[in-house]
Amino acid sequence: MSGLSPLSGGRNRRHGPFGGRHRARAAFRDTGPGHGATIAAALVALPWVAWAVVRTFGLERGVPGVPAMAFTPYVALTSVLPLAVALLLRRRAVAAVTAAAAVALGAAVVPRMLPGPRPEVRDGRTLTVMTANLHLGDADAATIVRLVREERVDVLSLQEMTPQVVRRLDAAGLRRELPYRVARPRPGAAGSGLFTRRRVASTIDIPGPNEPPGGRIRLPGVGPVELHAIHPWTPTTRHNLPGWRKQLQAIPPPSKGPELRLLLGDFNATLDHHELRKVLDEGYRDAADATGAGLRMTWPAGRHFPPELAIDHVLVDRRVRPEWVRVRLVPHSDHRALIARLTLPQNARPAS
Repeated sequence: MSGLSPLSGGRNRRHGPFGGRHRARAAFRDTGPGHGATIAAALVALPWVAWAVVRTFGLERGVPGVPAMAFTPYVALTSVLPLAVALLLRRRAVAAVTAAAAVALGAAVVPRMLPGPRPEVRDGRTLTVMTANLHLGDADAATIVRLVREERVDVLSLQEMTPQVVRRLDAAGLRRELPYRVARPRPGAAGSGLFTRRRVASTIDIPGPNEPPGGRIRLPGVGPVELHAIHPWTPTTRHNLPGWRKQLQAIPPPSKGPELRLLLGDFNATLDHHELRKVLDEGYRDAADATGAGLRMTWPAGRHFPPELAIDHVLVDRRVRPEWVRVRLVPHSDHRALIARLTLPQNARPAS
């Protein structure tokens, strides 16, 4: 005889009287091949999780950290891959963290495809603006003038504007379309200019290495509108990065009075850069983001590598209503032109 009590089977001797509780706990543990699978899933997930943390809290620093942050839309698009790996390996804790990172990245990117909050502007005045980087003056001048004519552009901001391309633009008819200007043509990438249908009442520059030109125009029933052509340095080298940051920090906030301030240009930054988000937090609205066109990429136009980014922007005072934004190819330029239709409030009240 075995001498076993009928109340204590062999399994109970082996596991003790609380064996059932141990089995219940085991049921809630990650299942799968073991610690190796956990480490593998975590290593796969780490880049996406780290990216989500850096993007959410604006922690990007140095090179390549700052320029890399521009690729956040593509990182968000691929964030399901580490989640799929964690689920395949049945690493539930890793899957939960990865899912949180994917949600954070999606929350940063997806709203750009949807129209956002915009003010209701009744009986306002429409203003069509366009910004284009001329790629060291090589862009096709006839196309720029044709777009101005077809879209009935009222304000044009140009970057990387050389003396030679200004002559070509005027020969193509730009002065007939937009007779007033604040232009600073220079060799290479440093030149910028503003061209308008309305007389420029005064010029206002933003301090900085490129001295981006600005001007004030008056629209009937609206009052003064301050315009700035923006083109900070590209933040792709350690030498340029501090200048890029200072140039964005030098942008004045929106006026608290009746004046409306508009910023147009190649910001060399996307909505995923903390420095540009700080400019928006001052009281500006990105026209493309507000109209659901925030993922209309502008650079490098027509290339497969690197992936295209949205670094050209029209930023407006939050009292201004963006109606639509579209982009157009310009031959011989590595940027698409960005065109926005805006409605400006008549007799704008001071900002609260």
